[in-house]
Amino acid sequence: MNVIETADLPEHLSRYVTEQDYSSRYNARDQAVWRFVLRKLTCELEFSAHPIYFEGLQKTGINVERIPSIVEMNQCLSQFGWQAVVVDGFIPPQVFMEFQARRILPIAVDIRRTDQIAYTAAPDIIHEAAGHAPIIMDDEYSDYLQRFGVAGQQAMYNQWDIQVFKTVRSLSQLKQVRRIDKIKVDQLEKTLTALMDQQGQPSELALLSRLHWWTVEYGLVQLDQGFRIFGAGLLSSIEESRTCLEDAVVKQPLTVAAMCENYTITDKQPKLFVTKSCRHLSQVLAQYTETMCFRTGGAKAINVAIDAGIVATCVYTSGLQVSARFTHLVNDALGKPIYLSAQGEVEMSVGGDALKRFTDFGSPAGRLCNLMKPLELASEYDLLEIGIKRGGPVCLEFLSGIKVSGWLETIEKTETHILFFSFRDCEVRTIDGRCLHEGAYHMAVGESVSSVFPGWADKVSNRSDLDWSDLRSCEVVVPAESLVAELESAQEVEFYERIRELRDGPSIDESALKLLTSEAIQQCPKAWLLFVEILELISGEPELKPELKADLKTEFAEELRGFLRCHLMTLRKENPELVPQVLNI
Repeated sequence: MNVIETADLPEHLSRYVTEQDYSSRYNARDQAVWRFVLRKLTCELEFSAHPIYFEGLQKTGINVERIPSIVEMNQCLSQFGWQAVVVDGFIPPQVFMEFQARRILPIAVDIRRTDQIAYTAAPDIIHEAAGHAPIIMDDEYSDYLQRFGVAGQQAMYNQWDIQVFKTVRSLSQLKQVRRIDKIKVDQLEKTLTALMDQQGQPSELALLSRLHWWTVEYGLVQLDQGFRIFGAGLLSSIEESRTCLEDAVVKQPLTVAAMCENYTITDKQPKLFVTKSCRHLSQVLAQYTETMCFRTGGAKAINVAIDAGIVATCVYTSGLQVSARFTHLVNDALGKPIYLSAQGEVEMSVGGDALKRFTDFGSPAGRLCNLMKPLELASEYDLLEIGIKRGGPVCLEFLSGIKVSGWLETIEKTETHILFFSFRDCEVRTIDGRCLHEGAYHMAVGESVSSVFPGWADKVSNRSDLDWSDLRSCEVVVPAESLVAELESAQEVEFYERIRELRDGPSIDESALKLLTSEAIQQCPKAWLLFVEILELISGEPELKPELKADLKTEFAEELRGFLRCHLMTLRKENPELVPQVLNI
């Protein structure tokens, strides 16, 4: 179970949370993958990781010998004001950001395969747990992550972002299948390439994703000792953690210009960005957030929402939140909004709580003629003075020339602000007499739109209507031939389990080890990590109990060691794509 119960999370987040189910999720081969990667990483990162990294591994419940339990990690993370939840692979970026804003670390439940051991583009528990969690110990970095989440969940996105996410998710799932359908992979890669060529002006979310990539995933920091790694993508990549500090990789000081630099998730990065400190990260983030739609509002932000073609929320100066798919904006000669329209479902809220739902929306903005204050601040006396009274005919004429005439039924307000008027038999016309609306009418009240952000204001009542929510369209059906491969790999797992039993047992029987090796070479000749595990047993690795080392006779160990190394070298020569170059034979 997760320490954070799903009942403690809003439904739009809890539906992405799954269970780790440790004993049935991970087998002995998975544990061998974890051990191999963590041993390699701790060796490679000894002099190149952020100084807090190794202390962070220990204090966040992560060790070399076994895949971490999320329950145990949570007990450690809670000391730093963070928690973790288990998720299944890629989750929508808006969801990821909201978790981060809540100081919750989403951790992918799966672990990479042996043929992707050096690097995987898909999220896995090595990347999430051993990459992200340790650096959270740094208070300033922890604050940066939370601030990034707050900004990210309010970043405007568009249909292009949604299609890219779904394509990447499908591609990631397909590549995790043991027998990959190369035709489908090629099709999805072509789709992704075409999408990248069609991007146009990147959205706020796309720009923030780049900053996230160049800092949280692939960030370097300049210290007195030189460049040090703090990005989780580098900290969890055996190969790139070693090569990223080489002179061939360009190191550029971090500024907001990093958001103009695109990236690829499948190749090594030829350029990296260097921050001066974790505090510097927050400064760069703040520079950009000041320009975002949720901070600026106004015509430019509204047009971003219209062009995005997604459900968005416009927040009026009255505090009223109007959520809908906005379609049209009319500005005056000074470029200020005077009429905003939307089609389809509309929701009016305040403070994230829905007040009214209806279909289609249109509302004027700006001031009323003869009212010397914003309408949202008008008192009952002010309204009566200009002829506005519930339960009677009312005519509102705005400075823009837009006229609203009808029977005023209700005025919705808070203690301090008027939010909206509801009319029946209403007519809305422009200064030249063009009709904008007829019939029942809910008019938003607010001099201007002060903020624009994506999605519904009331996320709870609209939990099934998020643009990202229908992930069924990007789920991959596992082909039947892959199920056969899984059955074949079950034999391989049995050998890993036998090796684990030898490692954990009181002593090692030479004849049993020799028989195991012989059977493994016959039945699983390409399982290179299996033979690395056996090599560790006979090479007296530090993790072995002293009595196990003593039980292995020198002649036997040397003979078997030479045989296994010869087999691994032959295997690499015949299958270079199978045995990683990071394996020192």
